[in-house]
Amino acid sequence: MAMPEHTEAGRAFAGLPAVDRAILAEMGPRWSRDINGNRQKVVDIYTPVLAAADRTGIRVSVDIAYGEHARHRLDIYQPASAIDTGAKSPAHLPVVVFVHGGAFLRGNMNSNAEIYGNVPRYFARHGFVGVNLEYRLAPEAAYPGGTQDVAAAVAWIRQHIAAYGGNPLHIVLAGHSAGGAHAAGYVLDPVLRGEAGVVDKGAAGISGLILVSARLRADLLPDNPNVAGVKAYWGDDSSCFEQVSPLTYADRIAVPAMVVVAEFENPHLDTYGAEFFYRIVAASNAPGAVKYSHRFLQVLKHNHTSIVAHLDTEDQTLGPALIDFIASTRPLTPS
Repeated sequence: MAMPEHTEAGRAFAGLPAVDRAILAEMGPRWSRDINGNRQKVVDIYTPVLAAADRTGIRVSVDIAYGEHARHRLDIYQPASAIDTGAKSPAHLPVVVFVHGGAFLRGNMNSNAEIYGNVPRYFARHGFVGVNLEYRLAPEAAYPGGTQDVAAAVAWIRQHIAAYGGNPLHIVLAGHSAGGAHAAGYVLDPVLRGEAGVVDKGAAGISGLILVSARLRADLLPDNPNVAGVKAYWGDDSSCFEQVSPLTYADRIAVPAMVVVAEFENPHLDTYGAEFFYRIVAASNAPGAVKYSHRFLQVLKHNHTSIVAHLDTEDQTLGPALIDFIASTRPLTPS
């Protein structure tokens, strides 16, 4: 469960110096006026805080190849309970795979020495096996390249994660920003899944989906700061956008999903997240449909970058809700 708001840890920016809390609070309402500049300020504030985080009991296996491209790489974060210390069989814990953002054109799973490794480390700290995932960027890998890379990585994880203490039948996929588009596309996109729903329709062999500040619709709106990325990944023919946007296929979902947005978002991403949640709940409530326990959370005071940068700090405005959702998911039945 989420930490109560009245506790210190339940407040946004808990544990930061007062000057940094003030900077972030003042930044929020004007986030979209200078997204790149504000993003760098957020990274600069959280990097030293994350660098001081305790790593005791967490093992990181880095730069593991899941494919042939140089960016087909992942890092695996194991908690102490998943590290084989001589037992005949290591623990098989739920696996949480994180797909970073970057407007389709840029970004790395390790944006710097601390971000975004803080995200899978946070999951490992709470008893899961965390995976930090790299993928090819546009325009080299235009649609559906990012989604195909997620598919290749998940296939590798299913085959190999048991050796790292993870349960290959209990994988939760999480994506932020453009990474959320790729994660949602992996679950829902008919180009990958097939119009008939080749792999469990909208389940795709995972136990849950987390979308954080995700770009769920392609658009070229005048105030969209990521128009260049949308064009590079999805093309510049807007007449095709509906058929490539994850929002279009929301009603195909066949796993529980958690949709998270920041109070101060890149333009339209909060709208798209709310619309996605509306559609998946409506589909779940349709007569004869399977009922999934979908969740929605707006993280107050946080922005598009701090919503993930703050994880594994004292700030508990999002983390416990993520842990609670992951713990509520269930392993797949072996085929």
